[in-house]
Amino acid sequence: RETACRVAAGAVARVVLGKSVRIRGAMVQTGPHRIDRGRWDWDEVERNPFWCPDAESAARWASYLDEVRKSGSSTGAVIEVVAHGVPAGWGAPIYGKLDGDLAGAMMGIPAVKGVEIGAGFGAASLRGEENADEMRMGNEGEVFLSNNAGGILGGISTGQDVVVRFAVKPTSSIMIPRRTVNEAGADVDVSTKGRHDPCVGIRAVPVGEAMLACVLADHMLRHRGQCG
Repeated sequence: RETACRVAAGAVARVVLGKSVRIRGAMVQTGPHRIDRGRWDWDEVERNPFWCPDAESAARWASYLDEVRKSGSSTGAVIEVVAHGVPAGWGAPIYGKLDGDLAGAMMGIPAVKGVEIGAGFGAASLRGEENADEMRMGNEGEVFLSNNAGGILGGISTGQDVVVRFAVKPTSSIMIPRRTVNEAGADVDVSTKGRHDPCVGIRAVPVGEAMLACVLADHMLRHRGQCG
């Protein structure tokens, strides 16, 4: 539907970016159930219907979502999209920040209610020395020792993976009656019959990948125009 054009645009953006930039997405949480990041396996994402990188979590999600569906309710999700191979220098420090544009693009996806870059909201519980992405010299030059910034500092890409997460709300059209007010101002209950999505976040994974690709392609072309 509305997001089909976004995915199509994302396919074009991937061609513009070229093979050096790789974009992948996964669902990392459904309802209260998070994946175990110690079991993260990108190959597993293509093996289950939830785009889940953790096989054990995917198995648990199947039972959980079936229970939610049978109860006539819905649940939310968190999607993580990662871009590998983004060079340092894309973005601007004030107007046209890379992270600002990414946040706006992800928030523009239907049902998205929150966006974070890198450590995101988790950074609020860190001390300065914990959050700082320190650097050392490696065999091929400077290397970061962590990536709490999600590959973006001061609105500009650092050369690390660009990491974005967004939260998708539970589908509002559920079978369980909810209280509302009709056009006449009367208190009524409403419920939705027919097609039912227990977790619309599953559908959001390729959409998030597409939006990340579109924003990166824009910044790549802008950088080329400014810097040659």
